[in-house]
Amino acid sequence: MSSLCKDRPPVARTRTEAALLPVPVHVLGPVPVPVLVPVLVMLALGLWGLDRGGMWRDEAVTFEVAHRSVPQIWRLLHGVDAVHGLYYLVMHTVLSGWAAFARPGEVVLRLPSVLGAAATAGLVAALGVRLCRPRVGLWAGLLYAVTPMAGHYAQEGRSYALVSAGVAGSTLLLVRAVRGGGWWRYGVVVAVTCVLHEFAVLALLAHACSLALARVRGRVWRAWGCAVGGVAVVLLPVVVVSQGQAAQVAWLGVPDLGAAGRLLEGFAGAPGVLLVPYLVLAGVGVGVRGNPRGELTLGGVALPLVVVPPVVLLAVSQVRPFYDDRYVLYALAGVPLLVACGADRVAGAMGRLGAGRHSAPARTPLLGVLAIGLVLVSRLPLLEADRSADRRPDNLAAVSRVAGREMRPGDSLLFLPAFGRRAALTYPEDFRRARDVALSVPAPVDGSLYGREVGADELRRRLGRLDRVWMVAQTYALRPGWSSRNPVERLKRTVMDEEFVPRTEFTQKGSTLRLYVRRS
Repeated sequence: MSSLCKDRPPVARTRTEAALLPVPVHVLGPVPVPVLVPVLVMLALGLWGLDRGGMWRDEAVTFEVAHRSVPQIWRLLHGVDAVHGLYYLVMHTVLSGWAAFARPGEVVLRLPSVLGAAATAGLVAALGVRLCRPRVGLWAGLLYAVTPMAGHYAQEGRSYALVSAGVAGSTLLLVRAVRGGGWWRYGVVVAVTCVLHEFAVLALLAHACSLALARVRGRVWRAWGCAVGGVAVVLLPVVVVSQGQAAQVAWLGVPDLGAAGRLLEGFAGAPGVLLVPYLVLAGVGVGVRGNPRGELTLGGVALPLVVVPPVVLLAVSQVRPFYDDRYVLYALAGVPLLVACGADRVAGAMGRLGAGRHSAPARTPLLGVLAIGLVLVSRLPLLEADRSADRRPDNLAAVSRVAGREMRPGDSLLFLPAFGRRAALTYPEDFRRARDVALSVPAPVDGSLYGREVGADELRRRLGRLDRVWMVAQTYALRPGWSSRNPVERLKRTVMDEEFVPRTEFTQKGSTLRLYVRRS
């Protein structure tokens, strides 16, 4: 290991360094300053603008499913979304507990993700402290907190921020276990994280690479293998069930080099030319010096975490598309560690070459924090824009508000395609005056996400008795030439085009509310 990243602190410490040196980072116990500061910064950024005024479709699924009973959720998971089963149960507990005090809304829905992102920032800092030194941990945690990609998913009502916390926590426990700690905590955290989202299992490949780079002895491999075996036993039922639900990700395409480039820019939070110095510092942070056998280094831990999960998922997706950047969000944790270590090495080299070398160590941590503050200021416009509902694919609250304002009591309502019903499931008060023409069995009873609709013949009979129908449609479904493999969806479009004429239309992002009246 490089002399710039030893665990033991220097004998002589300045007052500033002493303030930044942590107590030992245990699972329980006092939280060191270099860990606490990134947690607080990430928490503040996560809470900023948390109420965007509407949920988008993935959040709407979380919100609606979490409001179901546990038996209803369990039934749903047998047919769809098994990969998110544990997360739905967690959110059911959160929303049910909050309902005892007040009606839960989108802010409560996103709070677990904010807390998960804050925990991840702290865990990244703790890794920097353990694998290098306190100021590296402080800088790494702060860099994670101010990365727009981390902030984006901190404000999503989905599992990805919690998965990131789980992977960062398991990586810290891996370091502890290799240095003589117990392995059972590592196995438990990895298992829970993989059940939260099964693609977190790719972090195990990164951990294996870290162990290989450290040239750990056989007893460590055996202990790690036992932990991984336990994870496999726990995860296997989820994998088996979710493989039967692979059609859920049929919308994913084969990723190209552009996808890899966008992920790299997202990890760095520095597009274009600004990416270059970030990558240079990360390269310096990797280091090339050897280390004693069996000893994990910061580069040996962080680099596989950054590289292995995305590369493996991108490669697999060339044959069977599974790739989406959010599925490997947890790999982001390694980037600020490498950049902070690189900055530490550059600062150390400059301190040795420059004048005033005795006062430089006292200033270096604060100068690093100041530099990260400037990075945050440069990213504020992007962070502020991300707190708008327009930065998401759609805004179900917007179309629901229009529906609640325009529809009369007893109006008939049609959704095209059927999953457009998620607006009514998420904001039922806005649709309570309307009658869902196509619905046969409500979603919670049916054990599906959007409910069961009647067949094509029955739907034609129902529509034949109506003179006025409101339709909530995905905007693309109203374009000429659109069709569906589902005969009921095709019938909706055919009957509306042939027997009705549009009278009024309101278009919101991703959705259109249109009133049809029967042709005279």
